[in-house]
Amino acid sequence: MELGQRESAWSSEGRSVPVGARLGAKHMATHAIYALVGSDPFLQLEALRTIIASLGDVQRADFEGEKAQLHEVLDEVRSFSMFGPSKLVVVRDADEFLTRYREKLEDFVLALGAGKESVAGVLILRLSSLPANQRIHKAISKVGEVRKCEPPREAELPGWLIVRAKSVHRVEIDHAAALALAGLFGADLGRLDSELGKLAIHVSDGRATNRIGAADVAASVSFQREQEIKEITALLGRGKPEEAIRKWRQLIVSDPSAEFRAVTWLGMWLEKCRAALSLKERGIAPQQMSRTLWINDPGELKDFLVTAAKLGKSGVTAQLQRLTELDRRTKSGLGNAADNVERFMATALR
Repeated sequence: MELGQRESAWSSEGRSVPVGARLGAKHMATHAIYALVGSDPFLQLEALRTIIASLGDVQRADFEGEKAQLHEVLDEVRSFSMFGPSKLVVVRDADEFLTRYREKLEDFVLALGAGKESVAGVLILRLSSLPANQRIHKAISKVGEVRKCEPPREAELPGWLIVRAKSVHRVEIDHAAALALAGLFGADLGRLDSELGKLAIHVSDGRATNRIGAADVAASVSFQREQEIKEITALLGRGKPEEAIRKWRQLIVSDPSAEFRAVTWLGMWLEKCRAALSLKERGIAPQQMSRTLWINDPGELKDFLVTAAKLGKSGVTAQLQRLTELDRRTKSGLGNAADNVERFMATALR
């Protein structure tokens, strides 16, 4: 299978063009209902943009899945647009919404397929999961489309980057450079795409060939700075907060803007701790955890699992709440941002 074909498989069950490869292209046909299913918000938003592009000028209504009422959503889908030729109704985080109204939604979709229900707009359900053996999945597939939005597996990330660089950013990227980017950001496709965009601008400026090499990635200031913050969280994961703080103080002197990115990386580290605890509960072997957690060094993985166990799930939740409060205080001007981050690192493992 070619790389372009694989990207299509990652994003759409083979029924649509590669997500992002034809961003802005018009689709010949638009369905009345779509289910965008998967854990990756970047791919969901990419898929949503392709649908919007197919509609042209569109009036949009958005609902939060936890609060949305079925009659309100369906009223929007059935009613005509007042401000444009097309209408789009999006239910975000729709898993709980689907659980509450499963039977009525199934009836609605089946009625669409039988021609007993008419709609003026397009309904989009953004879901984290929708098993193929469920009746609602089969019903949506018949009258609309279930589009997978799962990120590539670890081994496929360099291939995704190579295809993405060429199809969207109009540059080429060496396999070694793609490996380096994938190693830093993992399956965070939004961050990967952002870094690709920066590198594409860099190599397109006065060069004979638009090709991103490993040296370009290594020389990228943003790459180096993100790598340093990642190393700080790795030290926390190894149970070495004193070393992490020492490195943090060095970084903040050379890059004051790091204080605004640290909260994101610390949150990612805590989520990785939560993931490790869940994998352990499921009886996953450490070597398999290594691939999921993107920790290749056996010693580092061992230390990280000890740290995660020390925190526990309740501890991870508590620290995430602390981190949210830290972010709020920083944005409200309460205390120095760098000092707030340092205090968090000093006490997170106590």
